[in-house]
Amino acid sequence: MKTESHFHCLPKPLLEDLCSISEFDQHAFIEAHQQAAVTSIRLNPKKKFLDDELSSETIPWCENGRILPKRPVFTLDPVYHAGGYYVQEASSMFLDYLLGQLLPSRSSLRVLDLCAAPGGKSTLLSSFFDTDTLIISNEVIRTRASILEENVVRWGFANNWVTCNDAKQFSALTGYFDVIVVDAPCSGSGLFRKDKAALEEWSEANVTLCCARQKRIVADIWPALKTGGILIYATCSYSTQEDEAILDWAGESFDVSTLQVNVPENWGIIETCSSKGHYGYRFLPDRLKGEGFFIAALQKEDLQKALTFPKFKSADNKKFHSIGANFLNLTEKDLILQHKDTFVCFQNQHEVDYNLLKKHLYIRRVGTALGTPTGKDWLPAHDIAFSIARSESLPNIELSKIDALHFLKKEEISIIPSQKGWLLITFQGLGLGWIKSLGNRINNYLPKHWRIRMDISEF
Repeated sequence: MKTESHFHCLPKPLLEDLCSISEFDQHAFIEAHQQAAVTSIRLNPKKKFLDDELSSETIPWCENGRILPKRPVFTLDPVYHAGGYYVQEASSMFLDYLLGQLLPSRSSLRVLDLCAAPGGKSTLLSSFFDTDTLIISNEVIRTRASILEENVVRWGFANNWVTCNDAKQFSALTGYFDVIVVDAPCSGSGLFRKDKAALEEWSEANVTLCCARQKRIVADIWPALKTGGILIYATCSYSTQEDEAILDWAGESFDVSTLQVNVPENWGIIETCSSKGHYGYRFLPDRLKGEGFFIAALQKEDLQKALTFPKFKSADNKKFHSIGANFLNLTEKDLILQHKDTFVCFQNQHEVDYNLLKKHLYIRRVGTALGTPTGKDWLPAHDIAFSIARSESLPNIELSKIDALHFLKKEEISIIPSQKGWLLITFQGLGLGWIKSLGNRINNYLPKHWRIRMDISEF
């Protein structure tokens, strides 16, 4: 399917820059930009559902990635709202394969997704690592951090925490992280097919501005990476100034090596080598089913002083374990403590991290929120509905698709339950939120900012 004719006018300076890539085919590249962008999703391996429309072609470098034959209206799919899958660009899912090739273990690590909003790579990291690995998803812009937090909550993993800080604030955490992912803010040329505004706003001056910002971000975060740790650098830009040139700059500024992985030739991914011998991987839409993307893995060789962790007394609230067990499948590894105005649950081995991080960072989300006591009642948190550790014994009401959409709009649903009290709303067994049944009516406890605003009258 062809797109609008504005793609005939790809920036000449960008095309000239790409000609430096040995396998670049300018004619095929321009032709690819006359085609519609590919629609892809990544399934949540911990949430099972039935939907033939989403059963499609598997992305070769990501087991849970799917290429869809057409773009559905995701807002009208309750499974999307339940965290059954995430809509993510196919090329960027290569992170899954790259980490799988490079890391000897997925357990008991500390991982940072620095520029994390809206949450594609963070949710991928949650699915990739074992649940005893701590994943910090950070976004400096508060409005975008709110979107990030919603998507992380939907995905349902207690080991994925959300922070809202500038990269510089992480420099105090010297040698703390085993893996840092920097999906750097960029000029966005790789998304020309998806975003007309990216093409209209592109300029060489903006590329230069982005390059300077990318260097600052990497320099600011570098002290937080441990010796031998891996920094994944990625952009959705085609410009060598934002890609290979950044690797060369990093090689001059720090003691690093770039890591290679074996990539099957039929995937269409280009391995590039910069002028100073640093390796990266380019994705071009004429060679594969995905958009423009660049990614590289840098291993830190600098000797980094180890961090001293603060001493603390555990704040585990044993009194609330019985309450928590009503909502989640708790284990001996879990603790419950108060974070701000709510009680949360996460693995006890991460309490030392909690005490360290709250001294240096603004933490928006930690663990899985359980809720708060209100007199003789307990107000359950929205997080519980999405948690992969959610108790299967929770009383629930399974809704039809149309009723699920009405619930998500905070409108009346056709079912009035006979059972009183807190009830979980589900669709295909996946949690969507809470209602409180009062016998003759129900109260919908879906947070207002989560409700969908699309008109469903014609659905």
